[in-house]
Amino acid sequence: MGMIIGIDVGGSTTKIVGLNGEQIQSPMFITAADPVTSLFGAFGKYIYDNGIQLSDIEQVMLTGVGSAYIDSPLYGLPTDKIDEFVANGLGARHATDLDQLIVVSMGTGTSFVQITHDGIQHIGGIGIGGGTLQGLSRLLLKTYDFHQIAEIAETGNIEHINLLIGDICNRALPDLPVHATASLFGKADNNVSQADIAKGIIYMVLQTIGGAVVLSALNTPIKDFVLIGNLTQLPQCHEVFSNMENIYHVRFHIPPYAEYRTAIGAALAYIKRGNKV
Repeated sequence: MGMIIGIDVGGSTTKIVGLNGEQIQSPMFITAADPVTSLFGAFGKYIYDNGIQLSDIEQVMLTGVGSAYIDSPLYGLPTDKIDEFVANGLGARHATDLDQLIVVSMGTGTSFVQITHDGIQHIGGIGIGGGTLQGLSRLLLKTYDFHQIAEIAETGNIEHINLLIGDICNRALPDLPVHATASLFGKADNNVSQADIAKGIIYMVLQTIGGAVVLSALNTPIKDFVLIGNLTQLPQCHEVFSNMENIYHVRFHIPPYAEYRTAIGAALAYIKRGNKV
């Protein structure tokens, strides 16, 4: 079998990965002004940087919203598309031995994909994600760069922004410790710093996503949530989701190459399709 190239084409960012068998090779991403430019730029850079010849490639698999702009084979190579939610599920499940889980794809917005013995099913999502983080940061911090936002937030104090249970009650409530959030941004005033605001925005986005996916699993036996997408690279993820694990008695997992899992899933779709033949 030759190399399988999986490509997740977003609105302006394309993520690309090669699979040799099921071995992940050199994931990378490219940002450009539009999906087509981003796709061709990512593909060209990927094969050049890795010394790959077109003859080495057996199949190209596309997914993501930007893949709708592509209607012909990429550089004459066999090219196909796979549903993004299926790619999310395959990419996340490849990273774990869990039989039942919900994939939390934190992109511009956030989608939830449930995996059980019955298969992969998109069960919904929320319109809060990286786009929310960037939009609010553009308004309040005058930047939309993820790395800069995370860096600003490092010295922030979330207790200056969020109203905690301990602020309104002198003891813990059933299933809610005193450090649990009672109201996002409920304590913010004119004295908060830029660092506090940055941390507040990040926490708001991540806590909202975490709370929503926990609710999506009610009345199911699922306690494991696999986080994928760009927001997994925020260092604040570990603190936020660790706290939510303790409150809700669930488990959040961030796999290796979490931001590339949709592209990985696209490539895996071809491999698994071949295994069924």
